[in-house]
Amino acid sequence: MESSKLLLSFLLLSTFKFFFVTCTKFEVGGTNGWEVPKNKNQQFYNQWASQNRFNVNDTVYFKYKKDSVMEVTEEEYGKCHSTHPLFFSNNGETVFKLDRPGFFFFISGVAGHCQRGQKMIIKVLEPEIANPPQAQNQKHNSSALGIMPTYSPTILLLMILSVFGAFSFQFSLII
Repeated sequence: MESSKLLLSFLLLSTFKFFFVTCTKFEVGGTNGWEVPKNKNQQFYNQWASQNRFNVNDTVYFKYKKDSVMEVTEEEYGKCHSTHPLFFSNNGETVFKLDRPGFFFFISGVAGHCQRGQKMIIKVLEPEIANPPQAQNQKHNSSALGIMPTYSPTILLLMILSVFGAFSFQFSLII
């Protein structure tokens, strides 16, 4: 009986990791890092970015040698030039936090690199809203509207495990 309580405790604690893991660190360009694309693919970094899902508070890690990274406006991204970037780093390893939803535009600060494809657009997704606000003219009677509450898989698992835990505890008292 003690082992089943231990197992239940482990399962409950392991589900809490879903609540605390809130960001991901992405290594820009994968193993290539942040450099002029070797294969002359002007869209290399945009293709890499489109294969990932970026959320608020995720970070992107730029690894490079004798180069730099700048966050710029959309207009500066199009021109491949910025005299006043929103962010600039040239220390060889840069971690940039995606602190809001929307688009982030990055270019290399070395002359000619952006024109050769060392540029990237990252789209950060809007955070999911647990309970979206209802329109003011909607009725709040969910049963009349046929609306069922929705729960995340983690919440459902916790509910099931808590019911199981209560059942196993009551069962152990009977025995």
